[in-house]
Amino acid sequence: MIIAAISDLDALGMDLEPFWDMIKRTKKPDLFLLAGDIYEYRSPEIYGLILDFLKLRKWKCPIVAVFGNREFDEDIKEIKKICKKRIILLDDESVELKIKNEKVGIVGTRGSLDVPTWWQWRNIPGIKKKYKNRLEKIKDLLNKLKIDTKILLSHYSPTYKTLKGEDPSIYNVLGSKKFEKVIKTTKTTFAIHGHAHYGIPLAFVDSIPVFNVCFTVNRKIVEIDTKKLPKHGLAKFTR
Repeated sequence: MIIAAISDLDALGMDLEPFWDMIKRTKKPDLFLLAGDIYEYRSPEIYGLILDFLKLRKWKCPIVAVFGNREFDEDIKEIKKICKKRIILLDDESVELKIKNEKVGIVGTRGSLDVPTWWQWRNIPGIKKKYKNRLEKIKDLLNKLKIDTKILLSHYSPTYKTLKGEDPSIYNVLGSKKFEKVIKTTKTTFAIHGHAHYGIPLAFVDSIPVFNVCFTVNRKIVEIDTKKLPKHGLAKFTR
């Protein structure tokens, strides 16, 4: 199975021409994953433009997405209206799909931060407890997936390992190291995240690949072959 994935198109502002060029350069995948921050600020209509692009290129594969920090809670109703049944939106939820006789389970979430941002402290009541509860919920959802290919799809990083290149002093507001244990104990096949604009594209939690599909890191749609997952120590992992 070939999975295409990207996040953080907010870096493009309202100019999606580079994204259109990326789609044209990418072979039709079996599954397309969006790891959040698809627009810059209060612009949920971008989801509609993305669907138009994919329709033009005749991408008929399932699309699964999670929200990032740019997708404010106030926008979610409008996003769902635009996406309808074409994009499966996961908000601390899971989905099981059968693609090319291969069963894949995806748990999708914004993720958690080890330390909430200053804005979050001021604007989201109980945010620290929310992150703690989310960690447990995602662990439970992953454990319930009795399936061969198990994917954690999040916006925030589930490890500090892919944050190399970012300022180490802000690692704790870019992701959660606590998720590393979750990935290992639930035997997750691999994880995909965004958010880390200056991180690295691939790292490992033990032998489990973690892909940072942030646009500013890869400058392309990342392609992952589930039959040829990277091994620890190998740098090349995409086609």
